[in-house]
Amino acid sequence: MDDRTLQVAFQAIRDAEALLITAGAGMGVDSGLPDFRGTKGFWRAYPPLGKLGLAFEDMASPRWFDRNPALAWGFYGHRLGLYRNTIPHNGFSVLLRMAQRMSAGAFVYTSNVDGQFQRAGFPKDRLVECHGSIHHLQCAAPCHEEIWRADGVDVPVDEATFLASGPLPQCPKCGGMARPNILMFGDPAWVSRRSEEQQDRLVDWMSGLGTARLVVVELGAGMGPSVRGMSERVAAGLRGRLVRINAREAQVPEGQIGVEGPAMATLERLEALLGE
Repeated sequence: MDDRTLQVAFQAIRDAEALLITAGAGMGVDSGLPDFRGTKGFWRAYPPLGKLGLAFEDMASPRWFDRNPALAWGFYGHRLGLYRNTIPHNGFSVLLRMAQRMSAGAFVYTSNVDGQFQRAGFPKDRLVECHGSIHHLQCAAPCHEEIWRADGVDVPVDEATFLASGPLPQCPKCGGMARPNILMFGDPAWVSRRSEEQQDRLVDWMSGLGTARLVVVELGAGMGPSVRGMSERVAAGLRGRLVRINAREAQVPEGQIGVEGPAMATLERLEALLGE
């Protein structure tokens, strides 16, 4: 972690009046959540799926809810329990305090489906989950466009096989299979209404910023376009500064700030500078 680059990032955050936090899977690693980037990392987290030769891209598919619901809910039921029991690391609290310093407010945009930002205290109406949420369900068909919370849904999973047992979640209207309200690969059945409403609130917030100085702080985003593209478009479109914090892939467009380092440790160092 380069001290000179960290100082430039600190100055961009200190001078900002509005904050957009963008986050990918790397944000959760310091909380102990598995890193799905790369097949080997996925198989370390889910050895039985490795024995079947199934990568994350294979499992994150809606077809399993039709072909093998026990396997589909084994994968997502295990993740639901894992995310419910995970305590957000201190970096989330640092971000929340940064957000509270901003006179023009803050917003979160994340591809993570784990609900960690809400659990850390971020307001639900200032957050976009662009890939949905594991804490919400929908009909797998879908027979309707309703989305409901997964509160009280508990899916027992045999960790030796990663197969779910017992009654699997059902759609309350048609009685068919329910699934998480998550955007999967090759997924025409995803009900996107909730995420679209979140996006609308973000657009309204950005439209009201006027001349407020914006900083975009991106954390743990992979090379895919969902989070990185959003960070770069907003920073360019609103003439803001982009601070990209990434343990492995901190490259940034010209004039922006790339900090190589893990999310939590980097945020803690930035907060120490802000407090000086």
